Amino acid sequence: MSAKDPKVAATAATNFITDIIDADIQSGKHAGRVATRFPPEPNGYLHIGHAKSICLNFGLAKKYPGGTCNLRFDDTNPVTEDIEFMNSIKEDVQWLGFTWDDRLYNASDYFEKLYEAAVHLIKNGKAYVDSSTADEMRELRGTLKEGGKASPYRTRSVEENLGLFARMRKGEFPDGTHILRAKIDMSSPNINMRDPALYRIRHAEHHKTGAAWCIYPMYDYAHGISDAIEGITYSICTLEFEDHRPLYDWFLDQLPAHEHRPRQIEFARLNINYTVMSKRKLKQLVVQNHVAGWDDPRMPTLAGLRRRGVPPAALRDFCDRVGVAKAASIVDMGLLEFCIRDELDRTATRAMAVVRPLKVTIENYPADKVEMIETHKHQQKPELGMRTLPMTREIYIEQDDYMEEPPKDFFRLGPGREARLRNSYIIKCTGSKKDASGKVVELLCTADLETLGKNPSDGRKVKGIVHWVSASHSKPAEVRLYDRLFTAANPDDASTGKDFLEFLNPHSLEALKDCRIEASLAG
Repeated sequence: MSAKDPKVAATAATNFITDIIDADIQSGKHAGRVATRFPPEPNGYLHIGHAKSICLNFGLAKKYPGGTCNLRFDDTNPVTEDIEFMNSIKEDVQWLGFTWDDRLYNASDYFEKLYEAAVHLIKNGKAYVDSSTADEMRELRGTLKEGGKASPYRTRSVEENLGLFARMRKGEFPDGTHILRAKIDMSSPNINMRDPALYRIRHAEHHKTGAAWCIYPMYDYAHGISDAIEGITYSICTLEFEDHRPLYDWFLDQLPAHEHRPRQIEFARLNINYTVMSKRKLKQLVVQNHVAGWDDPRMPTLAGLRRRGVPPAALRDFCDRVGVAKAASIVDMGLLEFCIRDELDRTATRAMAVVRPLKVTIENYPADKVEMIETHKHQQKPELGMRTLPMTREIYIEQDDYMEEPPKDFFRLGPGREARLRNSYIIKCTGSKKDASGKVVELLCTADLETLGKNPSDGRKVKGIVHWVSASHSKPAEVRLYDRLFTAANPDDASTGKDFLEFLNPHSLEALKDCRIEASLAG
């Protein structure tokens, strides 16, 4: 796919969020402050979808003078969270080119304040302890078409609720015995407003607070209050939280006002074809050994992309090109691949490797001669320095660069045909050697020894250029060729009636053992 292709051509990236912020600054809201946050839950590795959120939140802070962006771990579920995931998230954010300076926080930093806020809700008749079973609560909650029904425990007195909640904190009850719920509206058409859970009992060791707590706040409850405590002005999240916004605002309405009330704004999450973005499904790929870990180069995780060699600048460029919009869409994987190629073409130093070697003997080149050819590491960027290519009588080229019966548009080697060795001489194929099966195993060639760094003196045109390595100076290597992990553009498509694992590409990894690389690459 070329840069001229309309699918990958640079577009004027849209960002409706900056329009909102610009209007707020003009009106004097928040005194011109722009404070965002990136709040991942440390229960897995970040993927490329998170890259969009990282670039957006940290990018907004960088765009506006005095802007800040907090990195806050939503560590409210000790059962699924791990220090390994926290460390990987910090590494990913820094790798993408962003820093939080001294603005690293945890939701667990606010456990005492969140508890006090819950007590405030109980005292004001806005929360109660529900002792229903999970099945009973599910039945009472209703459906998207029918309203819910009040729990029989909804009318508990303030004193009883305060006593039960205090005992929950002391650890007097086993998991699942009680939960604390907000008292809102069981008939609301928005199911998120039907007395949502605020706290659940969970006797589990927390990575930071240890065994100090056995009740933990729910995400919807902790999130908005944490934003308010930190002075966040714009709480930016993906579209699936749009229905949660009334609840976000309800919590802020019921609690004492903070100086800067945060505003939740939703944007369309990043979806790319030929992959999956669900943490649960990515974890399934890892746990069931369909891939070799979270950082497998076929994975859409940032760790996998980094291990594959994707430059962080290419991901930032990709996120800029996708833009920020309200409407959900699926982005073509080709756009990401274009951004990667474009960045590598501009910045990566050059080296040669032969993945399927074919031996070439240059018969008129002295057998004992080793010629050191100096060439730029990047032809368009001489400031990156030079590299040395040892030229010898025996070299390797790609098997695909030779055809016994080449078509007219094949400009590489064939019987009697010429091609230039990149950064070296023009050679001409004069014969070949075959094994017992008839396969060509060696080419015999002659070199035009007057063409090092210049065109033939007789004016003949040689279009083909092939890469090569010295047989005696190159190093053996295993080269892994990666393809897309899934064969279907939308492996998550429920209408197919198939599990996403049925679309795994059996050829997503090809490991070639007998490759040859420039000696410099061995380091």
